[in-house]
Amino acid sequence: MRFFITGCAGFIASNLTDRLLSLGHNVVGYDNFSTGCKEFLEKANKSSSFTFIEGDTLDLELLTQSMHGCDFVFHLAANADVRFGTDHPRKDLEQNTIATFNVLESMRANDVNRVAFSSTGSIYGEPDKFPTPESSSFPTQTSLYGASKLAGEGLIQAYCEGFGFQGYIFRFVSILGERYTHGHVFDFYKRLCENPDELHVLGNGLQRKSYLHVQDCIDAMLLAIEAAKEKVNVFNLGADEYCQVNDSIGWITQHLGLSPKLIYSGGERGWIGDSPFIFLDCSKMRSLGWKEKLSIREGVIKTLEFLQATPWVIKVRE
Repeated sequence: MRFFITGCAGFIASNLTDRLLSLGHNVVGYDNFSTGCKEFLEKANKSSSFTFIEGDTLDLELLTQSMHGCDFVFHLAANADVRFGTDHPRKDLEQNTIATFNVLESMRANDVNRVAFSSTGSIYGEPDKFPTPESSSFPTQTSLYGASKLAGEGLIQAYCEGFGFQGYIFRFVSILGERYTHGHVFDFYKRLCENPDELHVLGNGLQRKSYLHVQDCIDAMLLAIEAAKEKVNVFNLGADEYCQVNDSIGWITQHLGLSPKLIYSGGERGWIGDSPFIFLDCSKMRSLGWKEKLSIREGVIKTLEFLQATPWVIKVRE
């Protein structure tokens, strides 16, 4: 197959690009390097089956031209900056919602009718059921990021109904692993490199979160697009466990051999829109035969090992 991947130089998408190439597929990667890293494409660029196009998903004309001849779209490009969404609310609208509309319109122009979309568990807001299933009652949105992703889901569902598309919507927990460039492990590691004796923690450290390793995430996505046959296929993707932020801090500091003083900002939320408990019901995905291979702790350690081995990543994000 010939896959089109938006955001191909990003964390999840670059790993997906390498996986698809290793399976013998052709990949057209599309990225503007706003957050992606050229270094993450070094392996892909050595393959004759990979074509890279530098472009923005808001450039509808270039996006449409670039997608010509493709069979399937993985739309992973997005603004994933949940914490600072209220500082620049238009960014979520443009980069998550309008960009998704542009991807769908480019697909329509090129007669491409299958799309996979990286949504988020944040669309559930603060649910009253845990683990939270895909059939959870329509949630109250608590972050601009979640709202923009939910709008993207709605557009995909409407295009599936109106134009005969087939959609795969993946509601992720936070993803960990190699090429990880933002999130709590990154933030804590960076702060501890700067000051190993003290660590500032947003909230009270009791927030409960679920995480998933990037390769387990890719395993699930590839299985779903092969096995799920509905017009619109919605899957939660996460681990069958969760941990407190304090647990993760313990694993990180133990791995680094540090015992910093922990300074909490207080409250049950780290920022506006931060859900104090995220734990998704992934039984629908598991019914296809998928199960994660790595525990959350193992994912945290592998992420740390990547950050230690690639110190340039920290400097890129400064």
